[in-house]
Amino acid sequence: MNIPSHRDRRSTTAPPRARARAGDARRLGTVAAVAAVLLAGCASGAPRTAPQTGGPGTAHTPSATSSRSRSSFSADLTATAAATACTNSTKLAGWSNRRLAMLTVAVPVSETSVSDATSEVSAGAGGVLLFGSKAPSDLGSRLTALKTHVPGRLGLLVMTDEEGGGIQRMANLVGSLPWAAYMGAHWTPAQIRQNVATVAGRMSAAQVNMNLAPVVDVDGTNEAPSRTNPDGWRSFSGSTSVVSKAGVAYMNGMLDGHVTPVVKHFPGLGGSSYNSDFGPARTLPWATLQKVALPPFTAAIKAGAPAIMVSNNVVPGLAGNPASLSPTVIGSELRGKLGFKGLVVTDSLSAKAISAAGFSVPSAAVQALRSGADMVMFDLKGDIGSQTSSIATAITRAVDTGRLSRSRLVDAAGHVLAVRHVNLCS
Repeated sequence: MNIPSHRDRRSTTAPPRARARAGDARRLGTVAAVAAVLLAGCASGAPRTAPQTGGPGTAHTPSATSSRSRSSFSADLTATAAATACTNSTKLAGWSNRRLAMLTVAVPVSETSVSDATSEVSAGAGGVLLFGSKAPSDLGSRLTALKTHVPGRLGLLVMTDEEGGGIQRMANLVGSLPWAAYMGAHWTPAQIRQNVATVAGRMSAAQVNMNLAPVVDVDGTNEAPSRTNPDGWRSFSGSTSVVSKAGVAYMNGMLDGHVTPVVKHFPGLGGSSYNSDFGPARTLPWATLQKVALPPFTAAIKAGAPAIMVSNNVVPGLAGNPASLSPTVIGSELRGKLGFKGLVVTDSLSAKAISAAGFSVPSAAVQALRSGADMVMFDLKGDIGSQTSSIATAITRAVDTGRLSRSRLVDAAGHVLAVRHVNLCS
């Protein structure tokens, strides 16, 4: 834009018509500056101040009225610039409901045939969940090829269960960890972190970037996990203090190896009545969980936990629905009282405890999102493509009918992108 030189502005003897033309020019310059800020949109920083109209030798004192007008104008300009600031949320608000819905789904796939999920990944699935017990030696290159199908190349969450002991999917590639109970009893937190970091680094090299671990349930029973006990050796200890320290150490080891840990199973499965995979299950009473089971989750959150999995157990004294479908458990307790701001994922919605509560997988997915979950999971059974489509359709219809708010869906999608370190504005 054209701004008068100091020499032009210094004159105080110009005729009235000339001074009027100079004033018009100055006003046009100010308008141009404002337009530049507004057009900058997402790329702009803080709004720039309009150029000064006075120069050396100018003796102009604005009236109180004009000062207030400029202050009001400046405030309006600042508010407009803030309103147009670019964030993931503002970008996601422009996505279709279907695309947002797909981002909240983790698609199960065999680790020996990851290309089976190509169509779902191409449709925008937020992640894939690997199943199996022996990963192929070229898993990394296969996953790299799969990631090329992600719309916009926005990354993909590749998850697995690499807890240790009998719950390991790819130990043949990344090395083996013992059961958590062994780690808690025989390794210091520093040793846990170091050994886990080694495994995590190999997972990352194989293009796996999320581990559904550590288990921070407090359960000291000396037995393998079973239909009646979901924890046993999967728990670091029956001591709340030991679990808190070991859980944070395991979590940090994963982060050291560039793998996102998922702390589970909120609000704690220790002492459960049954394994929710096989039927309805209850946790210990809420009053007990608050003293015994919550501290490890609180410790993990304070240490920067990026993701937490919510269980499918009913919590007596707190909620009637399975925890993964409860706004009280997720919204009030986890998000509210504990202040967790990261990614919330469900345990598998294919669990018998979910169907026993009267929910199909698609309807459970909608209820989970309504309750505050960000990503839903289901098992590797049946026609995966059809199930994925049914889940996305149910979520989309829930938004269309007002049963699920669009802002909640945008919020969930935002959490998925955040844990993947995706910035849509860059």
